[in-house]
Amino acid sequence: MPQHKRRIAIGVAVLAGAVTLAACGSDSKEDTAATASAAGGDNKPAASSVNWPAPPDASARVKAAGLPMLGQEGQVLHIHSHLDVFVDGKAVTVPAEVGIDVPKQQISPLHTHDTSGVVHIESPVEAEFTLGQFMTEWNVPIGNDVLGTFKTGGGKELHVFVNGKEQTGDPASIKLAAHEEIAVVYGAPADKVQVPSAYNWPEGL
Repeated sequence: MPQHKRRIAIGVAVLAGAVTLAACGSDSKEDTAATASAAGGDNKPAASSVNWPAPPDASARVKAAGLPMLGQEGQVLHIHSHLDVFVDGKAVTVPAEVGIDVPKQQISPLHTHDTSGVVHIESPVEAEFTLGQFMTEWNVPIGNDVLGTFKTGGGKELHVFVNGKEQTGDPASIKLAAHEEIAVVYGAPADKVQVPSAYNWPEGL
C-alpha cells in the first residue's frame, strides 16, 4: 500500500484496530561528499550499533519541538523529505513512529511511519519545518558540534548534506522541502561515507 494512504484513523476505526503505523569521512570534504544516485544502493554501509529509538512520550517531544499534536494528518501541506544518518561510517536507523503518540491517537505534522528514513510533513496549515524540529521530536539533538550523544573534536567531525551538497551554518535550521535527501554524517575523516545525493522515491510519495 502506498505510504500516503497509511493514515491514523480516529474513532471507530482506531478502536477496531485499524491503526497500524507501518511498519544511511574522508581525507577531505570533497571525498566525503562523493555521491550515490540514490539511498540504499549497492554502496549502502553496514548498520551502526548506535540505537536511537523513537521516544516513549511522543507528545512531550513534539511539544519540545514547538509543534502541535493533531487528531489526523494535515493535508494543506503534504510533502516528504528523506533522512540518512551515519555515525563512524555506518548507517543509523531512523525509527518508525517519531512524532506519533499511538496511545493518545495523536500525530505531529512532522513524523515517520516506518524505518525507511522518509519524513512525512503533513500539516493542516502552510508552514516551514526544520531538521532541528524533527531531531528534537526524535530526541537526538543536532547542532554545529553535536549529534545525539556525540560531540565533535578529538578527530570527530559533523557534516550535513542536502541533495549531496554540504551545508554551512546550524544544521538544525535546515528547512525540510519536498523530495529532499538530507544526510547527516558524524565521524572521523577516515570513516568514508558515500553520501547519497537523491532518494529513490516509491510511487505515491
